[in-house]
Amino acid sequence: MAREFQRGHKAKISDLTPGTDLYVGVQIAAPGLTFDISCFGLDAHEQLSDDRYFIFFNQPKSPEESIQLLGAQSGDTESFRVTLDRIPAAIQKLSFTATLDGSGQMSQIGPGYIRIVAGGEEVVRYAFTGSEFTTERAVMLGDFYLKDVWRFAAVGQGFDGGLDALLKNFGGEVAEEEAPPAAAPAAVPGFAPPAQAVAPPAFGAPPAAPAPQPAPAFGAPSAPTPPPAPQQPMHAAPTIAAPLAPQTPQAPQAPSPYGQPQQPHQPHQPQWGQVPGQGAPPAAPFGQQAPAPYGQPAPAPYGQQPPVGMPPGVPQGVPQGVPATGAGLQAALQPYKETATGQRWTPQNQQLMRVDLTMGGSGVLARQGSMVMYQGKVDFGYKSAGFVGRAVGNATGQEMQLMRCTGRGQVFLAEEGSHLHPIELQGDAICVSAESVLAFDESLQYEVRRVEGHGIPGGALFTMQFQGTGTVIVKTHGTPVVLPVTPTTFADCNAVVAWSAASQVIVSSQVRLRRNAYPGHSGETVNLQFRGAPGNFIVVQPYEV
Repeated sequence: MAREFQRGHKAKISDLTPGTDLYVGVQIAAPGLTFDISCFGLDAHEQLSDDRYFIFFNQPKSPEESIQLLGAQSGDTESFRVTLDRIPAAIQKLSFTATLDGSGQMSQIGPGYIRIVAGGEEVVRYAFTGSEFTTERAVMLGDFYLKDVWRFAAVGQGFDGGLDALLKNFGGEVAEEEAPPAAAPAAVPGFAPPAQAVAPPAFGAPPAAPAPQPAPAFGAPSAPTPPPAPQQPMHAAPTIAAPLAPQTPQAPQAPSPYGQPQQPHQPHQPQWGQVPGQGAPPAAPFGQQAPAPYGQPAPAPYGQQPPVGMPPGVPQGVPQGVPATGAGLQAALQPYKETATGQRWTPQNQQLMRVDLTMGGSGVLARQGSMVMYQGKVDFGYKSAGFVGRAVGNATGQEMQLMRCTGRGQVFLAEEGSHLHPIELQGDAICVSAESVLAFDESLQYEVRRVEGHGIPGGALFTMQFQGTGTVIVKTHGTPVVLPVTPTTFADCNAVVAWSAASQVIVSSQVRLRRNAYPGHSGETVNLQFRGAPGNFIVVQPYEV
C-alpha cells in the first residue's frame, strides 16, 4: 500500500522499497496551461555543476542513463526512470520540478501528485492542489537526496520567476541571456540595398527582372573584410534611374523620426523591429506628433515635459509606490508568506519559528503560552517536571514551565518578540540559561548544571545543559554575537546566553574590600571567564537580564 506524504515529509528509500530501479510519475494539469517537467541532478552544494544532468524534453537522459525521461504514460503527465545505484557520486540530489510554459500561475492547477513506483507497485505519493500555491510559476515537487543513504522528501516549494528563477537557484545559466538582443540587427547594415530592381536584396525582397547593369559594389562582401566606410552610402548612375521601373507601386517616403534630419535620395532602411521590405509608416497629420519607432517609448507631447524623476516613456496615471509584482491584496501580503523549507524547524522571520510535528517522529517541548498558531491535528499537554524537578528548579532558578506538543501538523512559536535561533545538536552538548530556552526536541536530554564561584550570591551559578541529537530554540533580546573562547574571554553573567559545554567556566569577581570603602563602584562586579580548546564558543546578547 502506498504511503501518503504531506509537504515536508521525508523517508529513507530503503524504508519504502528494497528496489533501486524506480519509476517516478508526475501528474499536473490546468485548463489552458502547459507545463514543463524536469529533473535537476545537483552536487553536494545543491548546484547544477554539470549541465548534462539537467534532464528535460531536449536532453532526455544522463550520460550513463541513470536518469531517463520516459514521457507521458500510465495516467502521468510526465514520468522518469531513476536507477539509484548507477548515479555517479558527484550527484547528491535529484530535484523534480514543474514550470509553466507561458502565462498563468500555479494556483490554477487542479489536484496533482508526484509518486514513486517500484516493481509495478506504487510505494509513495505526495498529492498537492493549487490551493497550496499563489503566484508561483515554478515548483519543486520532490527530491531524492543522499544523506548516508538515498532518501525522498516531499517539497512543494515554488518560485514566482518561473524557469529562470529555478535555474538561478540551482546555479544554472539562462541561455536566452547569453545572446545580446541587438546581435541580429547588427548584421543588417552590411545588407542595406536601396529600394530598386537592379539586384535581388539579400534579405528576401521579391527578385527583380535581370538588368544589364552590373551588380552594385555595396552588396554583401565576399570576403570577411568589409568595404571602406566612405564608399557605403555612394550611389552610381544606374541607382538613380532604377526607380523609374519599380516592380510594385511605392508609397511616398515617410519623414525621418522626430529629431533626425531628412536625408533625400537615401534609401529607406528598416527600423529596429520593422520587417525588411515593408514601407515606412505613414506620416502624421499636420499638427500631430509622429508615432515613435517600434520598441521605443513615445516622447512627451509637444510643450510638455515628463514629471521630475520620471524617465520618458513611463506610463502616466499609475500610482507611485505600487510594487513591481502588481497591486492588490495578494501583492501586499506576498512578503509575509509562510516559508516552507522541508525541514522540521523553519524560521518564518526573526521572531517567529515553525515546527513541523509530522517530521522527526518525536514531540516538542515548548514554553507554556508560546504557541501563537497551529495547523493540523495537534495535541497540547502539560509537561510535569515531577517533585524533584520542581524542587531543583526552584532552588536553582532554572525551572521551566513546559508544554508537550504532539500530533500531525505545524506549530508556530514566539514570545514577546524575542529573536529566535535554532541550534542543531548532533550528539554534542550546549549550556543555555533556562530563561533563554523557548522550545526543544523531546529527544534531547537536559539537566541543571552548576558553575562554582564564590563571587556570586548563593555561591554558585546554574544553567541548563542540553545533549543528544535534536534542535533547541534559543531566544535573545536583539541580535547576539558568537565569540570564540580564548584565555582572555570574559562575559557579564547577565548578558551571556549560551556556551559550548566543553568550555571551562571560572567566576571572576571585581569586588575588592578597599573599593567598598568608597561610595559607588563600576557596577561590573561579577564576570565569567571562559577557557577551552579551539572550537569552543560563547553567545552574548546585547541586553542584560
